[in-house]
Amino acid sequence: MTDHDVAAPQAAASSGRGDRRSLRPARMGVGDVVRVGGVGLRTRPMRAFLSALGIAIGIAAMVAVVGISASSRAELDETLDALGTNLLTVAPGTRLTGEQAELPLTAEAMVRRIGPVEALSAIGRVDGASVYRSDKIPAIQTNGIAAYAARADLLATIGATVRSGRWLDAATGSYPATVLGSAAAERLGISRSGADTKVLIGDEWFTVLGILEPAALAPELDSAALVGWPAAASTLSFDGHPTKIYTRSPDTQVESVREVLGATANPEAPNEVDVSRPSDALAAKQAAGEAFTGLLLGLGAVALLVGGVGVANIMVISVLERRAEIGLRRSLGATRGQVRTQFLTESLLLSALGGAGGAILGSGVTAAYASYQGWLTVLPVWALTGGIAATLVIGGLAGLYPAIRASRLSPTEALATP
Repeated sequence: MTDHDVAAPQAAASSGRGDRRSLRPARMGVGDVVRVGGVGLRTRPMRAFLSALGIAIGIAAMVAVVGISASSRAELDETLDALGTNLLTVAPGTRLTGEQAELPLTAEAMVRRIGPVEALSAIGRVDGASVYRSDKIPAIQTNGIAAYAARADLLATIGATVRSGRWLDAATGSYPATVLGSAAAERLGISRSGADTKVLIGDEWFTVLGILEPAALAPELDSAALVGWPAAASTLSFDGHPTKIYTRSPDTQVESVREVLGATANPEAPNEVDVSRPSDALAAKQAAGEAFTGLLLGLGAVALLVGGVGVANIMVISVLERRAEIGLRRSLGATRGQVRTQFLTESLLLSALGGAGGAILGSGVTAAYASYQGWLTVLPVWALTGGIAATLVIGGLAGLYPAIRASRLSPTEALATP
């Protein structure tokens, strides 16, 4: 056997290995994968749009709910920062017999002795003094408006502001003049204050000196007609007992003041005193809003799931309709992995379009609603990125089965399908 005879088989074997290496399918780059995956979207644009719309609605709902909730929370935080969370109120509770209790006449002076208390004011309800726009209105139609005696430093203590006119002072508080809460003025049909604007309180006519803006930390004032403490005593037979006392303390001392307020305001019966922090009510309202937000997020998640099912349905139909295309690609050398990648990429692109569209739509809804309410627009980054990431996950899961099904079609079976 010659060297040539030995070298020939080796050369043939080497050539065979080279042929096998040359028959390996070419690897597709990222750009090629995206272009191939986008074929189905370009050839069926209306179907792609409707499929993406289902996902877009779910993402838009979720982004809008989170954005509106975050904007509302930011507005509440800003309001509390402006008004302060160190306002405590003292009000009469109920006796053991179930009757309404009463704060002592000395309650204000006693509370003022508490060292950390920096500001104090009070109101007192005037019993039997209903408020009317005219003396022709039946007595039963009170519109839920109550008359209160008010201290001159009330607005400074609770952080309320006057919308129209001015507030009571030491001079006007002794005369028949009143300041209406925002809701009270609306119910009475009064839009401006002035010497010619009067309301009937009890049996006396009072000049409307001013109208308040809504009081966030003292909502009871919104439906009240406030008169000076001296005028209430002399004109409306007010007995002088405070109905609610408002106190301000340093933030670090609020809890300690809160612990002693009841016993200080009514030492003989501290159990008949209710002490509260108005900002806690706002926080509770926000908590209720967050529970409602959770419900809306659940609905958005359902809409997103329905959109994902729609994508899966479209992808299954796409595989059935494009069997000939799949068979042709397989006969030209495309591997199962490449076919699987094509349909999985198409599903991801479809979901990404829906996710991006939904994020934009949800952001627009949030901005429009926040602008309408006069809020600062807040869009958490995690909501946007999380929403788009969720669509990709759902798109991947929705397209996985159709992609595997497409890759398992043999070339002869696919090309034989009419």
